[in-house]
Amino acid sequence: MSSSIFDPDCRRCERLATFLDQVGTDYPDYHARPVPPFGDPEARLLVVGLAPGMHGANATGRPFTGDHAGILLYETLYRHGFASAPSSVSEDDGLQLFDCRITNAVKCLPPQNKPIGSEVNNCRCFLEEEMAQLKKGGVILALGSIAHKSVVAGMGLKQKDFQFSHAAEHALPEDRVLLDSYHCSRYNTQTRRLTPEMFDRVFARARALING
Repeated sequence: MSSSIFDPDCRRCERLATFLDQVGTDYPDYHARPVPPFGDPEARLLVVGLAPGMHGANATGRPFTGDHAGILLYETLYRHGFASAPSSVSEDDGLQLFDCRITNAVKCLPPQNKPIGSEVNNCRCFLEEEMAQLKKGGVILALGSIAHKSVVAGMGLKQKDFQFSHAAEHALPEDRVLLDSYHCSRYNTQTRRLTPEMFDRVFARARALING
């Protein structure tokens, strides 16, 4: 993996680094470090989440793996031909992603699952490199408004011209497209703010754009 899109030893954010040190002590079997992107390095679909979850990616070392948010995500990826299996259990479960890569706007677990603005900004250089590697005609799918805003900022674009809303579609430079979706968090799915059908339609659109 290119060092420009991920630093496993990053300690740019003192609050996050200190918090991860404590989490690693409390849960010695957890990954408890920055979580790398997962998937095809030549992907035309880049899925951008918010940050690792305490007992999910922070534990397993793979984005959206081991927590509730990942259940719907991987089921949907599989249904649209982006994954070799409908679930992600661990780093060594043999799962493969096809033409898809998953990352987070913030690579480290934040306290209470809420990164602050400076932490999103500090981590953006890695996201910028990931987006730069996305092929012409590729699709970036932002899960939630923070991921959306970080993508827009990383592209050097004006936020007022790219308003977040579920299923919104935004033209980006080099024939790329930014798609928005509500985050597939437990809260959003249990309150039905995001239904499986709503999520499926966003990925169906991503697939259509890629195949276009």
